[in-house]
Amino acid sequence: MNNSVGNSARLIGAGLRALLVLTVICGVVYPLAVTGVAQALFHDKANGSEVQADGKVVGSELIGQRYDLPLKEGQETAEPDLKWFQPRPSNGLGENSVNTQYKLLLSGATNLSGDNKDLIQQVKDAKAAVIKDNSTADHKIKPSDVPAEAVTSSGSGLDPHISPEYADLQVHRIAAKNHLSVEQVQKLVDGHTDGRILGFVGEPRVNVLQLNIALKELTEKG
Repeated sequence: MNNSVGNSARLIGAGLRALLVLTVICGVVYPLAVTGVAQALFHDKANGSEVQADGKVVGSELIGQRYDLPLKEGQETAEPDLKWFQPRPSNGLGENSVNTQYKLLLSGATNLSGDNKDLIQQVKDAKAAVIKDNSTADHKIKPSDVPAEAVTSSGSGLDPHISPEYADLQVHRIAAKNHLSVEQVQKLVDGHTDGRILGFVGEPRVNVLQLNIALKELTEKG
């Protein structure tokens, strides 16, 4: 009996020591080591790829955001602020209903099929809006000018990039709204167009947040 109790006590003691050691290694040492390496070697990425302007964080280069006018009385959907480059549509999976302090879009695709009537109508409405919003007195947008991502949301609904084609389509409207020349705005787009990763992965893209920060700086200089 005494030997059985003693063996059990030793086993329990060994198990508790192993639990303590593994807890310290896996729960304290390893996370601190990984965090330290990430902060030392990949500081920007480890902190969410934050984007700063005027000395404060204004967003992340990985998460798209909209540029809308304040809601008017009776409005449910805000109108886009046409002084800024606009991102892709951001349908997502609806809005956050847990932390209502912030109006957040839940990341995800609409999961609507290609022949879904709601999706088809959304695309038609979005295309008509893109044509109307980006046509100016001396530059008219044709339906064939509108790229696919201008009227469809991405799989996450939060894509921070647009294609150079969609950015180019907005140049005349941006120039007119901000009293800039088309050449100035086009140069801005060209300077913020990233090529394919390693020269062959993915597609050329423009980060809308970075582009609008540069646009703000340009308009303030003028």
